[in-house]
Amino acid sequence: MGEIIRDAARLFADPDLIIRHKPNGDRILRSGINLPDSITRCVGDWLEHWAVLQPDEIFLAERNAAGEWDKLTYGEARRRVVAIASWLIRQNLSPERPVVILSDNSIEHALLSLAAMHIGVPVAPISPGNSLMSKDFGKLRGNFELLRPGLVFADPVEKFMPAINAVADLHDGVVVAGSRSQPQVGTLPFARMELRSDEPAVMKAFERVGHQTIAKFLFTSGSVGMPKAVINTQLMMCSNQMAKELVWPFLRKSRPIICDWLPWSHTFGGNHDFNMVLRWGGTLYIDDGKPTPALIEKTLRNLREVSPTIYLSVPRAYDMIVPRLRADTELREAFFSRLQVIMYAAAALPQHLWSRCPKPRSVRASRWCRRGARPRPRRWRPTATSRRSRPASSACPSPAPN
Repeated sequence: MGEIIRDAARLFADPDLIIRHKPNGDRILRSGINLPDSITRCVGDWLEHWAVLQPDEIFLAERNAAGEWDKLTYGEARRRVVAIASWLIRQNLSPERPVVILSDNSIEHALLSLAAMHIGVPVAPISPGNSLMSKDFGKLRGNFELLRPGLVFADPVEKFMPAINAVADLHDGVVVAGSRSQPQVGTLPFARMELRSDEPAVMKAFERVGHQTIAKFLFTSGSVGMPKAVINTQLMMCSNQMAKELVWPFLRKSRPIICDWLPWSHTFGGNHDFNMVLRWGGTLYIDDGKPTPALIEKTLRNLREVSPTIYLSVPRAYDMIVPRLRADTELREAFFSRLQVIMYAAAALPQHLWSRCPKPRSVRASRWCRRGARPRPRRWRPTATSRRSRPASSACPSPAPN
């Protein structure tokens, strides 16, 4: 796992803000911390690196039907990615015929995404709400009209069949059913993609992937008009993680372990969080809970078991979690035992939570941040699709509620 760092001076880079004042009164702000000229070629390079350096370390974990953690190591992830990519490479996929993923975060979702990107095929994870909460599937049809995918993945596929049938006239791709699916006519079981591996063909395609290769299409919310597909290139995702390294230097010495529910159809969960774990050889426990009354108990159960080094979520989650942390000693001790950074995005933090945040050097701060660390709150204005993650509200270690 590496060193647990709880000194704010070592956690974060010193702020370096350059402000240019224009004659009309506008101000242009930019960071004085410059990206280096050399940036990783593609996210697949990180998988290749860790599969060699630490093949037996856990990369991903998810709950199975029995409630236990199914775990995937870096070595096994690389082997399965190559096998899946071997099948994908024969399916005539391209930016004009990308891979579309309809369902929630899962190990198979991750493997399919990484396999497609390994051979230069874009992936478009689409919010499950477009398939499961819509009556007319208007947004989903808009997604498919733009993409015309060559492969559609869903798990469990039977939940998504009404949506899949509603867009059947908009693509000629294969429908792949995840391993939690019941047999469905006209679908291909996920395991069928892994039957045969052609590593030389995959690595030949992998060598052609570069900075300008399209990695993903991420959709806007559609709050204004129909959702728009935003191109995410390999350079965007890799430069994002380089920027993260420069402002959060502690990542170089502390392999991130996170328990995360944030959807991969959004840049926060799918680019910032997932790629941060992959960049540093960390572990991502896929949280099957969410900050809703029906699902928050699953999140709390997972946090009792995982003890993250970084916790990332939305303000609503903290609004629900903080009272439970105050009331439950066991949960509180597990959650803060190796926590270094807390971060939120996507909305404003409720005022009643801000009012309880410690002030630097206060008595309360000493209880929130052991070993003398000071909280450094920062703000971030994200979008659902952009690749550039700016430092967000982040509180350093062990802010045990009191």
